[in-house]
Amino acid sequence: VQLQASGGGLVQAGGRLRLSCAASSSLTFKRWAIGWFRQAPGREREFVAAIGFSPVDSYYNDLLKGRFTISRDSAENTVALQTSSVLPEDTGVYYCAATSGAGPIYSSNRGNYPYWGQGTQVTVSS
Repeated sequence: VQLQASGGGLVQAGGRLRLSCAASSSLTFKRWAIGWFRQAPGREREFVAAIGFSPVDSYYNDLLKGRFTISRDSAENTVALQTSSVLPEDTGVYYCAATSGAGPIYSSNRGNYPYWGQGTQVTVSS
């Protein structure tokens, strides 16, 4: 599975952010759960959100206090991650990844994702 993350850039604090993860193959995309992770400079890559095989099967990092929403568009073979109010601490490289499993604990472990996109840089200015 080849994944392409996009939508990053320079965003003002309090602004909206929408990232998109596109898959190269429409036939296999529906078979994979997709997760979003992010990595700030000098920090570990952390789980943000994941969506399973059903659009309502989604999981989030509780520490992010519900600020992000993940959604799947099966018609376009994309998974979006968005927030209506970014914070400076949201700065980092955002990655999407694919896994064959699902569930709240499974989805939050980056070791369970064999396929990764290249990442998109998000910089939030204060």
